[in-house]
This record gives sequence, C-alpha cells and structure tokens, in this order.
Amino acid sequence: MSFTHLDDAGHARMVDVTQKQPTVRAATARGFVRCAPEVVTALRDGAVPKGDVLAVARIAGIQAAKRTPDLLPLAHVIGVHGAAVDLGVVEGGVEIEATVRTADRTGVEMEALTAVSVAALAVVDMVKGLDKGTSIEHVRIVAKTGGKSGAWLRPGEDA
Repeated sequence: MSFTHLDDAGHARMVDVTQKQPTVRAATARGFVRCAPEVVTALRDGAVPKGDVLAVARIAGIQAAKRTPDLLPLAHVIGVHGAAVDLGVVEGGVEIEATVRTADRTGVEMEALTAVSVAALAVVDMVKGLDKGTSIEHVRIVAKTGGKSGAWLRPGEDA
C-alpha cells in the first residue's frame, strides 16, 4: 500500500500538484454551535455583551479559509477566490455554512472546513461568558464540485 503524503522512507511530504491543470472547484461545509436557551435568546435580541457575534464569526471564518495552509502543514497554498460564511440562530444554537471557491490545482474542502470550524470557535469565544457549556458539533463537508472526482453531495444533505 502506498500513501500519497508519505515518501518511500515514510516521511511526510506535500503531494506535488505541479502537473495538474487548474479547474474551477468549490466545497461547502456545515457545523453547529449548541448553546443554552438563554444564549439563543441573547443572540436573537442582539444582547450578547461582547457585541455582534454573527458578524465577528463571519469575518473569522472568511479569514480562516484564506489561512488554512498556515494551520494544516500538508495543505497546499491555493488561491481562495471566493468565500461565503453564513450563520443562522436556530432553536438550540447557531448553524454555520461556508462555501469556498477557487480555480486551482487542488480542492478547497479543507478551507471550507476551516472556515466553519473557526467561525464556530468565534461564536464560542463571544458567548462563553454566558454559557460555559457551549459546544461545537457536526462539522462536515456537505458538497464539493470540480476536480478529477467531480461533484459530490453528502447523502441526506441539500446543497
């Protein structure tokens, strides 16, 4: 068995994508921040003491998508040509969705997952004074397009 991210001696390496042709690619990830009912109320009322939680989390997620290779040592530096992070307060917490787009040699799944994860962390940071039990749940890729493997949609999810 051979591994794409290990050389013959078993050392980690970044896969060489030099010969691949750039293609348009996109990935969408989702996650959930579970909050106490009083936090949900404060979010809906705009009454969180630290300020506009959703705005801060949105910017944090976009910034994170662009910084993914700084966090994941074998991720390629690619052009993040589009990043949208949407958050919604719902019963039980905050739903987060990030879609990242590029026209490059490798996909943006890690960038989408990083955007959702960091947006979720920003929500936790902003509300932790109200609810120490806030938690991040179900961060996952739900759809991708482009590249050699083409389009994919997680069963049971909508795009």
